[in-house]
Amino acid sequence: MATRTIEHWIGGTETSGASTRRAQVWDPAEGRAQAEVVLAERADVDAAVAAAKKAFESWRGVSLTRRARIMFAFRDLVERNLDTLAGIVSDEHGKVFSDAKGEVIRGMEVVEFACGIPQLLKGEYSEQVSTDVDAYSFRQPLGVCAGITPFNFPVMVPMWMHPMAIATGNTFVLKPSERDPSASNLIAQLYAEAGLPEGVFNVVHGDKLAVDALLDHVDVAAVSFVGSTPIAKYVHNRASENGKRVQALGGAKNHAVVLPDADLEFAANHITAAGYGSAGQRCMAISVVVAVGDAGDALVAKLRDKAEAVHVGPGRDEASDMGPVVTPEARHRIVGYVDRGVEAGATLVVDGRGLVVDGRENGFFVGPCLFDRVTTDMDVYTDEIFGPVLVVLRADTFDEAIDIVNANPYGNGTAIFTSSGQAAQKFQRHVNVGMIGINVPIPVPMAFYSFGGWKDSLFGDTHIHGPEGVRFYTQAKAITSRWPDVEYGAHHRAHLHFPTAV
Repeated sequence: MATRTIEHWIGGTETSGASTRRAQVWDPAEGRAQAEVVLAERADVDAAVAAAKKAFESWRGVSLTRRARIMFAFRDLVERNLDTLAGIVSDEHGKVFSDAKGEVIRGMEVVEFACGIPQLLKGEYSEQVSTDVDAYSFRQPLGVCAGITPFNFPVMVPMWMHPMAIATGNTFVLKPSERDPSASNLIAQLYAEAGLPEGVFNVVHGDKLAVDALLDHVDVAAVSFVGSTPIAKYVHNRASENGKRVQALGGAKNHAVVLPDADLEFAANHITAAGYGSAGQRCMAISVVVAVGDAGDALVAKLRDKAEAVHVGPGRDEASDMGPVVTPEARHRIVGYVDRGVEAGATLVVDGRGLVVDGRENGFFVGPCLFDRVTTDMDVYTDEIFGPVLVVLRADTFDEAIDIVNANPYGNGTAIFTSSGQAAQKFQRHVNVGMIGINVPIPVPMAFYSFGGWKDSLFGDTHIHGPEGVRFYTQAKAITSRWPDVEYGAHHRAHLHFPTAV
């Protein structure tokens, strides 16, 4: 049986282009390669950017109404192909089908926001800012924009980027993760079916070679990135040095602070879901719990029971709560962190290292792992593990808990569980984190807000999608206008001094 090959999508067609290299795409539940993806050479990136640059010449002039109608059609096609997209994600990433379906729906919400682009791009107008002088402003697209996206949300994260870029009049080159690339090609086909002209949306698969080619390309105006903090720093620095507009979202170590007055059953339920959903492979996963005062022992007992009750299995199995991790390398890395946590002296309350799923013995499964009595110098705390590992720290006071959150170099998301409005208000005002949940463990903003963290979780000055997404993918023009009478009066004489409003 021939191995399936996943190709680029450039200028409206699938192609292997100049690519001679290939990478395996795993079936994480089975532990076997299910396809090969072509890895771009620089010539493939050049071809994709050239197609996007050519398409920009006409796409930038397409009316807002027409762009909006294409977005409406695309949104309808995504909804009609919801199960197909979710199945692709589940098969290549490993997450359970219901979780994959939720990912597609959250991405679709950004498309729905982009459908309102005529309203979002309305400019400003001021009459008579000076005698017979009016002033107004509007926003225009940048040109060719690029998106570099991670494996953990192969539909949703790219949809944080390309609908906003395209609706605002730009063209787009997507470099998705080579670990789960197939969904991006289906998205390209749906765009074409929706009526998007050839070359407006392109997909180039690849590794660092493709990333560097996009960061260096003279015809790429802006780069959006989501991934780990070290790579986010690299992308931001290299693209900025090349004169590009950049938003680079980095890693996270999201804390949930649990106060003694919280409903501990409620908190444990939601922390378990937030910590182990998608096998912990979420930038907004809760990976740290800070138990305050006497909440600790009771909370850890509840978290232990709930972790042990999580059913781990193939993503397509409706009985599964949690699927495998994405690759054998990911499993090895996660297990290594658990090993070192034990060696460092943390208490391993639930050990998922030896999990074997019947009938899927070769799958990349790691069961839920729960640590207690973790300290801030252990690498199970300091590092973004990106796996089903939840660690519990103890704090004597609420102020100490806030200090722990603020001392962490990441500032992506955080949550507090409490029944006190006063405590919640203090928390939201004093933590140095970009997204905050109050009795909500994964505080991902809706599409009509913007997503982004602080500190080492964001490089660049704009968050992603929502209103800041519109600003990122456009640039403003300010116009000062006068239409003089045919007969020039005295007040039309020009002066050599700096003009002032009169």
